[in-house]
Amino acid sequence: MRPMTRLWMGMAGLFACILAGGAQAQNAQGPTVFAAASLKNALEEITAAWAKDSKPPVKVSLAASNTLAKQIEQGAPADLFFSADLDWMDYVAGKGLVRPESRVNLLANAIVLIAPKDSTATVKVGPGMDLTGILGQGRLAMGNVDAVPAGKYGKAALEKLGAWAGVKDKVAQADSVRAALLLVSRGEAPLGIVYATDAAADPNVKVIGTFPEGSHPPIVYPVAVLKDAKSEASAAFLDYLRGPVAGAAFRKQGFTILNKPHSGS
Repeated sequence: MRPMTRLWMGMAGLFACILAGGAQAQNAQGPTVFAAASLKNALEEITAAWAKDSKPPVKVSLAASNTLAKQIEQGAPADLFFSADLDWMDYVAGKGLVRPESRVNLLANAIVLIAPKDSTATVKVGPGMDLTGILGQGRLAMGNVDAVPAGKYGKAALEKLGAWAGVKDKVAQADSVRAALLLVSRGEAPLGIVYATDAAADPNVKVIGTFPEGSHPPIVYPVAVLKDAKSEASAAFLDYLRGPVAGAAFRKQGFTILNKPHSGS
């Protein structure tokens, strides 16, 4: 064999090894999870536990579910979508961007009325409730009531209980439930509506009332692998989210475990 031929064959072999190594590295990449902001604390614990088992690290992108859904629609690189309501998962699924067989209704939550930790405000959350006296010139912090799931749930509850008309012009609408939480935590708003799990995660706020389940649609968190998921660990991480380690972390934050496959209805 001529020396030049051997050289080219050697280079070809080296190039093939580089390509194979690159493919293996790509396959070894952990999944990117687009998750509702209210899942922050639980997912930090869960992804840390996952990584300790020598699994490829998980990247979590947190925002309001509506923001994440629109990003996925526009082609943002994500492997799983973990929504804070059924509507935005349905939206993504309706665009053909979800692997339907992977979809699971995993968690449930509640919404609560919060105030800064040193507040003396009291209110009975129920029919005929009136928040105007407590608010005064202040604002009621909520997620965007037309898009952010927690905001939509909150508006539905206030309407059901007859309190929306009195506060609709006093709402400080935030781009996520965690942003609404922060307004109350910093004392910039005297009241806010957030998930029970968010309130439990912030020592600078206190719960002064819980909205009855029947006052708003059920708060369900679905999760699914996306159609164009690139990471080979996507399905495995979804299974991990449904397992005992993740379940303990979710319960620790105050979530209720549903873990029910989507019925398709």
